[in-house]
Amino acid sequence: MLTLRPYQQAAITAIYGYFQTHTGNPLVVIPTAGGKSLVMASFIEGVLKAWPDQRILIVTHVRELIAQNHAEMIGLWPEAPAGIYSAGLGKREAQARILFAGIQSIHRRAAEIGHTDLVLIDEAHLIPGKSSTMYRRFLDALKAINPALKVIGLTATPFRLDCGMLHEGQNALFTDIAYEAPVRELIDAGYLSPLVSKQPATRLDVSKVGTRAGDFIARDLAAAVDQDAITRAAVTEIIEHGRDRKSWLAFCSGVEHARHVAEEFGRQGISCRTIFGDTPKDERDAILAAFKRGEIRALASMGVLTTGFNAPGVDLIALLRPTQSAGLYVQMVGRGTRLAPGKENCLVLDFAGNVRRHGPIDLVRPKRPGDGGGGEAPTKVCPECDSIIALSATECPDCGYVFPAREVKIAPTAATLPVLSPKQQWLPVTGVSYSRHDKAGGRPSLKVTYSCGLATYSEWVCLEHQGYARQKAAEWWRKRAPGCPVPLSVAEALAQTSRLARPSDISVRPSGRYLEISGYRFAPCAHPTPASAPSATGNLAALAGSNRGSVAPTLGATPAASGSAAAPVRTSVMGGRA
Repeated sequence: MLTLRPYQQAAITAIYGYFQTHTGNPLVVIPTAGGKSLVMASFIEGVLKAWPDQRILIVTHVRELIAQNHAEMIGLWPEAPAGIYSAGLGKREAQARILFAGIQSIHRRAAEIGHTDLVLIDEAHLIPGKSSTMYRRFLDALKAINPALKVIGLTATPFRLDCGMLHEGQNALFTDIAYEAPVRELIDAGYLSPLVSKQPATRLDVSKVGTRAGDFIARDLAAAVDQDAITRAAVTEIIEHGRDRKSWLAFCSGVEHARHVAEEFGRQGISCRTIFGDTPKDERDAILAAFKRGEIRALASMGVLTTGFNAPGVDLIALLRPTQSAGLYVQMVGRGTRLAPGKENCLVLDFAGNVRRHGPIDLVRPKRPGDGGGGEAPTKVCPECDSIIALSATECPDCGYVFPAREVKIAPTAATLPVLSPKQQWLPVTGVSYSRHDKAGGRPSLKVTYSCGLATYSEWVCLEHQGYARQKAAEWWRKRAPGCPVPLSVAEALAQTSRLARPSDISVRPSGRYLEISGYRFAPCAHPTPASAPSATGNLAALAGSNRGSVAPTLGATPAASGSAAAPVRTSVMGGRA
């Protein structure tokens, strides 16, 4: 029997919760390798078992993801009425109740697809910010058939590849983030592979490369980076660092650059192949299969292994492609976060300065149009093993080197950022207090203060906010008072604090000049006896927007998918710092 991970169940619950109070197009954010396909499959199964007349369409750009998502659906629910519409896969099963499709194949075929109640868009970050795109035209045509159509986006990176959040801006297709699973929490919980970074000696100089459409100009970037001496030095370093690692990915700055990198690997005795967008399907499939079997040590590519590529054994990533795109950076590094037998972590060698440019992948947020350049965060390099770690660390987490006490002085130069933010620290909780917090110009929040010995740490629970902040606050409350209705106001919450379980421990980690609360532990039987939760009913429009008149089951609880089990999710700070 399948049991969803806590964050996977929380994502499904969040979708239902969103449509109880909202009418927009929400995003669900789950990191690469976090099981997004399983979340979609379980959600779809629950919808169709509750409302069998629904029609659900799952759309993406990438052929491999169409097949992967379909396979996940059939693996979870073998009797699922699922089909595929993809020219690349040679199937056009347009009338399937659950249809997995490629946008390139269906964007002009809305009439053939017909009435649709829900559209799930996988890899939603690939949708351009422009108002006139294949997706927009296709969705507009579907809405002409069913005006109550609902759209849900799923992605590992809730920002566009050029700039800006997916749910912000005049032409944004999506309206809110319904749920986001933090990558750091998934790594700390053992669901994703840890990432470590070493400081390479070779650096790619892009100081004279211009920018266009939110990233470096491709031709100028290739000219600056694709130089024999630089390639030879970088490949030599990759081989040195990777001698005990089995499966390497090199992200390059152009097609010719990738070929030159592969040739240099070959000259130094390492098997390496290249894959590009125009690589024939059979050849590409054969290369990837050989790579996963370990017959090929390295792959060099430009742009095609950042989405839909699933090779859990990857334990070294070489960033030879400088990018100003936060989304592309996270997608590249994310190829190393899958778990695999014998894999302890994934090493990231950042020749391109992307970690310095964007920050740790668990804290990165994109620049908005008009944002100026930011400074570099303070870090240092371990003299024993070359790991890039936080400046405040007293001991290297990779080799155990203990740093001598340092004098306080102004550093003459900036350093690079670690690929992950500093690891959290667990502290025992000796007391908890609750109070109302009012912020000028904003809505009130519930201030929660934890006493940990002589130190105190606070967080702000945004019960009176809307959208994602309210959803996170509801998760926070349900974790501490299962079965008790989530308060609608701070005053209501303060009257019920006796119902709240107290964490036995909290974890904190650096966030700029502050320490933020990043996790909680509860002792067994820590919860007070829950009150009975009221039931509510509603029609199908609350979830799927159908106009067929179906009756929905109790809202506020996810329809049970086969084998899925509801579980609480660990949450972090619920709102902005006071």
